[in-house]
Amino acid sequence: MFLLVCAGMVQAEEYAYLVFTNTEGTQTALTVTNLTITVNGAQLDVTNDDGTVNFSLTELASMQFRTEGGELAAVENVLDGDAPVRVFSILGTSLGEFENLVQAASSLTHGVYIITDGKRSVKINIQK
Repeated sequence: MFLLVCAGMVQAEEYAYLVFTNTEGTQTALTVTNLTITVNGAQLDVTNDDGTVNFSLTELASMQFRTEGGELAAVENVLDGDAPVRVFSILGTSLGEFENLVQAASSLTHGVYIITDGKRSVKINIQK
């Protein structure tokens, strides 16, 4: 098991909720208090003070931070779980192409990486 941390331009402290949308459009809102996101095989485990919710990576369409007022912050850095991805070191060196995000994350060692599906890119920190 390993921990996958995605970094963006917003800080979770500014927002009360992280809203996950699956490919069918169903939304699940979780408070960001003590939020931990872990990739476990093809599953995303999200834990906060209220407990743990599990999402299938292949069925996850997006996740967005929201304030209590419902104002949406633009965090569209969720990669398609089924799309081929390229992995780069933090210095920009190509580390290879993978069939999907799960295969890439499973193949990487502890460290910070940039992963792209050709449309979007995310910075991740893997702690094994």
